[in-house]
Amino acid sequence: MKLLINIFAYASICLSCNCFAQNDVVTDNDSSHYNLNKPEREEWLQNTDDGLFIHFGVDVSLGIVISHSLVGASNDYAQRYFSELPAVFNPKKFDPDEIVTLAKLAGMKYIMFTTKHHSGFCMWDTKTTDFNVMNTPYHKDILREMVEATRRAGLQVGFYFSPEDFNFLYKHHLPISRDNVVMNHAVRKEYDDFTRKQCEELMTNYGKIDLLFIDGEPKEIVKETCWKLQPDILITRGALKTPEQMLPGVTMNEPWLSCITMGTAWQYQPTNDRYKSGTNLIELLIEARSKGGSLLLNIGPKANGEIADEQEGRLREMAAWYFVNREAVDSVRPWVITNEKNIWYTKSLDNKTVYVIVTDAASWKEGDRRSFTLHSVYAGAATKVSVLGQNSLIQEYRPGKDVSCMFNQTDTGLVLSVVKTQRIYDDHHWPNPVVIKIENVSPAIHAVQVNTLSAKSASNTKAILNGKVNNYRGDKNMRASFWYRVYNGQTEDLYAGPWIHSAKVPIGSNGDFRVTIDGLKKGLQYEFKPVVTYNLIDVPGDKKVWQQ
Repeated sequence: MKLLINIFAYASICLSCNCFAQNDVVTDNDSSHYNLNKPEREEWLQNTDDGLFIHFGVDVSLGIVISHSLVGASNDYAQRYFSELPAVFNPKKFDPDEIVTLAKLAGMKYIMFTTKHHSGFCMWDTKTTDFNVMNTPYHKDILREMVEATRRAGLQVGFYFSPEDFNFLYKHHLPISRDNVVMNHAVRKEYDDFTRKQCEELMTNYGKIDLLFIDGEPKEIVKETCWKLQPDILITRGALKTPEQMLPGVTMNEPWLSCITMGTAWQYQPTNDRYKSGTNLIELLIEARSKGGSLLLNIGPKANGEIADEQEGRLREMAAWYFVNREAVDSVRPWVITNEKNIWYTKSLDNKTVYVIVTDAASWKEGDRRSFTLHSVYAGAATKVSVLGQNSLIQEYRPGKDVSCMFNQTDTGLVLSVVKTQRIYDDHHWPNPVVIKIENVSPAIHAVQVNTLSAKSASNTKAILNGKVNNYRGDKNMRASFWYRVYNGQTEDLYAGPWIHSAKVPIGSNGDFRVTIDGLKKGLQYEFKPVVTYNLIDVPGDKKVWQQ
């Protein structure tokens, strides 16, 4: 019997690049190490599968990007934005109870609502500015409505807050920008006091606030004020890792969440949006949980306050999957590896149960038996195998058919054999991941840490990529390669093309390896990650970017 240990790809999440052209760049999630989050609150986040992010602002009537159209806008555009849009903001069909009920069905444990985005439009009854929801035809404190509905549903209350305020800049005749804003001492003091007063309103007028997402500067004033008034609040962006529109390449042991849009837009965009399928969204949740994080999935109500059909349908598809498979994503931790190709893993907190999540299930027909060989899991005498949601005793309309779960531990891996029997859709074609639960197992392979090192252009078409296996033990069966592709920007990470695989190379005695690749185009950016193949498992390092 082989020694059963673990294989774990660890590297810090880090994207390095020279320029991003027209693409968004999110840098402020790592801008401070000031963190007064209580350990029990951070542990709560680690146990939490996902939350619902809601972007909603005064420019929803136009169906455009929230706030950002003001950067670089002409003065007449800004003047009309601030004066005309509040006059037509009237989401009279907004039903927060319906939204939070749907979120809860989909497994979400908290709601993160936009209190103020960069435009400066406040979605609450504030005394700090006239640019707020009370001075609109809606004329109600929409934030209070959302908070009360969230509490009625038993979910945790989260606030998104941007200390950046384009309306403040406009009134003070300053350029509207997200960076390099220069203020004299008097204006800076006024701005800081303004930010502090808004935070005081949010932290004192709405009861206990559970989470806060700070998007912009000055973060430190926001954090100081909010932790002082609400010591138990969990500050996410501003204190924790919060990758945006992407998932980290490897497992991270510290608490983190990833905020990702259901389409490409944060606020509702009626045309020219690209929605991810329900299956895509479920797989994003699975990947986030396999890597130790929480998915913060974003939607945006329509101008009249309703949830768009495209968004509601996908949330209900997620709800159906969660209803069947919730124990595979609630209060779990990463397994010793994240995945073996299309099979992803989570494990129970007591380390006794592993959840094997099969993600290419669209072609797996109801009633078919499939076999899987797992190379990171070892079974023993007490091992039990089942499929979540089904009893594996009966298949509808197929009396007497053997639909039992079977397994066999071999020298090369654990072989599972299960039948997909549960009918979720009328047409018997449920395309979403199937979860196999394995109890009383242990890890089957030893620890490997893969680090992503440097990339250097060798000519107009060639580059040299470098990686390292930490604590390399000289295993002759281990080979390394690099996966690479054109980089289209941080927020387009989820829409990138397939990875190109380099040839596999041996690993040096100190764990170093390098590969020269060809066929590149000068001037383009590429992202790459090292991948070590060991015991038939591909173990990646994290992604980095270089300019060719």
